[in-house]
Amino acid sequence: MISTGRSTSPTTWAQSSRPKLPKKVITIVPSSGKARPKKVVQSLDTNPNSYDRTDPFFAFNTLIKLLGSLPSRIGGCQYKLTPDEHKLSVHLLTIVEPFVGLAPSRRTITRQPTEVLDAIIFHVDSRHDLLSLALSCKRMYDVVCPRHIDYRVVRCKVSALSVWNHLVVNRSLARNVRRLEILDERSAGSELIPPGILMSDTDLESTDDELGLHDKQERYLVSALTKMTALTSFAWSCNHSPISIDNVWPTLLKCHSLQQVEINDNLVFSNPLESESCKPRKQIVLPEMTMMTLRSTSHVYGSTKQPNLSRISGILNHCPNLKSLDITYNSPRSTSNAGSPRPSADDLLLYGRWTQLTSLTLTNVRYSPTTGLDSTSTFLSAHPNLEVLHLDIGTIPSGGSSTTPGLTLTPGSLPRLRELHANKEIATAVLACPSTHPRPLETIKGVRLSGTQDHTFLVHLKQRGRQVRRIELSGWGEMEDLRRLVEAAPNLTWLDVGRKQNTTARANAHAVVTNTLEWATLLADLPELVAFHGVRFFFEVSHQAALPGVTATSTHISMTDRSRIRKNDEVAGVLAWKCPKLRRVDHWEEAPGKVIVLVKDTPDRASEKEKVRWEVRRVKI
Repeated sequence: MISTGRSTSPTTWAQSSRPKLPKKVITIVPSSGKARPKKVVQSLDTNPNSYDRTDPFFAFNTLIKLLGSLPSRIGGCQYKLTPDEHKLSVHLLTIVEPFVGLAPSRRTITRQPTEVLDAIIFHVDSRHDLLSLALSCKRMYDVVCPRHIDYRVVRCKVSALSVWNHLVVNRSLARNVRRLEILDERSAGSELIPPGILMSDTDLESTDDELGLHDKQERYLVSALTKMTALTSFAWSCNHSPISIDNVWPTLLKCHSLQQVEINDNLVFSNPLESESCKPRKQIVLPEMTMMTLRSTSHVYGSTKQPNLSRISGILNHCPNLKSLDITYNSPRSTSNAGSPRPSADDLLLYGRWTQLTSLTLTNVRYSPTTGLDSTSTFLSAHPNLEVLHLDIGTIPSGGSSTTPGLTLTPGSLPRLRELHANKEIATAVLACPSTHPRPLETIKGVRLSGTQDHTFLVHLKQRGRQVRRIELSGWGEMEDLRRLVEAAPNLTWLDVGRKQNTTARANAHAVVTNTLEWATLLADLPELVAFHGVRFFFEVSHQAALPGVTATSTHISMTDRSRIRKNDEVAGVLAWKCPKLRRVDHWEEAPGKVIVLVKDTPDRASEKEKVRWEVRRVKI
């Protein structure tokens, strides 16, 4: 006869403070009529969510309790677990296992399920960090390589329908894309596509209607963008396709994680359609957008005869938290730079306000001499956080007048400016603007020296440019102009004089100067000068003669190279004598990428003179 009753547990638990649930006790009564308890079996809560993962002691005691009840079961149930109990025991083991062993740190993350590891790796953006994580162990490699490292950056053309279809079908892989670059159809740049995607002609690309094919490409691209929910960077360079950025931008507005956008398209400098301008739209804000680059190309396709910034203003209205803004207009190849119209920036300067803006670049734009000067001054005074300012901006001629009033800034404007790239008039206005505290201005670029007209600029540079360490000129006229510049800024560490503005100098732009001593004497007034560019001091030698260790006495080079090496050694000695800290000068090639470095060898004996040698080295552009 079997009777059911309730009793307290005979086992003493480690955590006595935990509330105890009522226990069911099964007592077996013999046939003789005497009720004698044989074994007490306690019921357990088989819900895994009831057990805290941070409490391994309670999980261990519960596991002992479950296994200890197996011998007391009747018949075929002895030593067998029910499905719920088996699931509970596996869950309890996962709680206890990380805390058991000599090296518990090795048994935590690698034993997690694949879904958990995939969710953790999802938050790693850098490909370099992903590679390091994949090389840590085979378990990580099996998750990182097929799903993440090949999907962080996708670079292809808009006609790659197989790529877009792959991302549409596999949305779990599309969410792993962080940067998407759309190349131009005529571009020869290398593509970066996840492996395993069939890129040959398939039924997906086959169509008899070319316009229908472009519509299909747009649909698949937009559909793939909707699956990239974690996209942070987007680059558009599709200038030779009928697909416009206007058809893609509404989809990008739904990606709130977007931080950087780069658009290289002529259509962004054209007038928007009337249907687009009149259609009311809900104001959508991209809170994470911090960098915007908008540029036109030199191709004729998509260009307009009257460029403007209307579309650009509409795009920028969705980005209130911009920190870097770059708007560059390039004239088409069919028109000359002097005769082609430039877009007006009056409305942008008058209405555009970004409180967090730190870098602004406006290249090849214009403003009116009446309202443009006031709007420019107001714009600069309304952005006190600007640190980098690049203004390649001109005036619109009005009434045939050849003279226009100069720019006047509000006192206290640009208090944090570190780098200025502008013409001489704007640079003079910035230097002449009074400020409560000295500006941390260190770099000035784009100024052209032209004789007597430089007096105002040099006076203000000498008064308020004591912290200027780097000057890059766009051109100069005479040596006397450079002498006055050196007197105004004697603390320069970097000087680039650009090109000399006369016909003879242009014809002999690549010739080696013969008055090296005169240049060295001029540069001697800059005791902190480290780099000097714009003048060629050294004669060109062959690649074999430019290798380290080759001297004028080497026998495996030609007589011409020996003579040139001997002259270059004399030039290096003169420059090192007059300019003790000078280290970097121009290479004989006009293309950037290489410089000549002056290296001083420490003598072994005190009586020996310090030797100077020159070396050809590559630099990062």
